Amino acid sequence: MSYTVKNYTEQGGEVTHIGGELVFDTGAKFGGGLIPNQADSTADTVAKLKTDFNTLLAALKTAGLMAADS
Repeated sequence: MSYTVKNYTEQGGEVTHIGGELVFDTGAKFGGGLIPNQADSTADTVAKLKTDFNTLLAALKTAGLMAADS
């Protein structure tokens, strides 16, 4: 019998591949680092909102939750 698994951990345990849906049940915790809190935007112009949004994008990239710019 042969089959292909969608989720597996590479030998050594350093990398886990998730090929299917990942579901966090109630009470589950994510063990990764959290990005620092970013205060709610108080922007009152589009230019200020753009600055707040770009700050959020930078925080996500720095935390490794979004790919860096190429």
